[in-house]
Amino acid sequence: MQRENESNALAARLIARAEELAPVLGARAGQANAIGRIPADTLADLQAAGFFKVLQPKRYGGYELDPQIFFDIQIALARGCMSTAWVYGVVGVHNWQLALFDERAQQEVWGANPATLIASTYMPVGRVTVVEGGFRLSGHWKFSSGSELCEWVFLGALVPPASAGGAPEYRTFLLPRSDYAIKQDWDVLGLRATGSHDIVVDDVFVPDYRTHRSVDGMMGTSPGLAVNDAALFRLPFAQIFVRAVCTACIGALQGALDDFVGYADKRISANSGAKTVDDTGAQVACANAAVAIDEMRVLLRRNFDELLAAANGGAAVSIERRVHFRYQSAQVAERCAQIASALLRHAGGNGIYHRNPLVRRFLDLHAARAHYANNVERFGQNLGAVMLGRENADFFI
Repeated sequence: MQRENESNALAARLIARAEELAPVLGARAGQANAIGRIPADTLADLQAAGFFKVLQPKRYGGYELDPQIFFDIQIALARGCMSTAWVYGVVGVHNWQLALFDERAQQEVWGANPATLIASTYMPVGRVTVVEGGFRLSGHWKFSSGSELCEWVFLGALVPPASAGGAPEYRTFLLPRSDYAIKQDWDVLGLRATGSHDIVVDDVFVPDYRTHRSVDGMMGTSPGLAVNDAALFRLPFAQIFVRAVCTACIGALQGALDDFVGYADKRISANSGAKTVDDTGAQVACANAAVAIDEMRVLLRRNFDELLAAANGGAAVSIERRVHFRYQSAQVAERCAQIASALLRHAGGNGIYHRNPLVRRFLDLHAARAHYANNVERFGQNLGAVMLGRENADFFI
């Protein structure tokens, strides 16, 4: 009971700190977008607050808290700056995935400095050759958020089958900064401060213990569980990751609603003289945003409650249920972008200027829709197919 109380108190402090930091991040958002990355002061604030420790193993100074706390922090940060929250979600979840790797890999990354951060890009574009003791890896990956802030990277690739007719095996490869180059190619309409540059690798050796098989993450058979045995690490990796790239949208939509309410309170139409606060369309747009935010938070929390119950020894979550959760996560970015569009529509002509923070929220949310994990058509189609008796076509669940 004492340990549970201590964890609850720590969680409350972390969320409160994130809420305090949100307006500071909002004030820095213009600078962050201009330089195309998270400012050094912001990274220092995130580290000092202990946010990256939330999902990190206790063996390396982490907190091993409930993932719901991680996502609550991400939502709070996104109310100030979605790019910061996006980077926190993506990079912070890597401290959870590294715990699934062989203990030797964990020691290489965190042995000297437990605050070391890892970037990623899971696109399966790597070219892999099996060699003694591991693999040779080459390739060019896009969309590595926060890459300039990190000293290691996770890269996705398919390992060729051991025999003719076999299926390739998806793995995550872990590389140190000396083994890859960052190609700066991030000039986009939204999420500009995520610094999601390209990663280039030219024929480097990756030992087998610095790889993680996707099937182990799905089935709960990862080698890291031998030393990190908390229920937290028995969750399916895919379910954790897809939440990391949709949850910031909820916080950004809350920020957009906050911005709109503040803006509408002062706006009077130059054409009609009517106040925006009396515009029935604006009123409905606000109501729809508030209800949607509430619904998405409650729904995703329920889904994770089910996953956590299974990780703590309850009944396993079925494949169909995981596919269901996957589609619900994918819907978040699309839904938030549409609602932000409705708010912007009722902001009038002056609302489209870049100085209006609602525009930044609008652009960030529409950029989030482009992430593969937020592809509503693909994952909705898969769920419907499974419901109709077809085989599941998505194994990142």
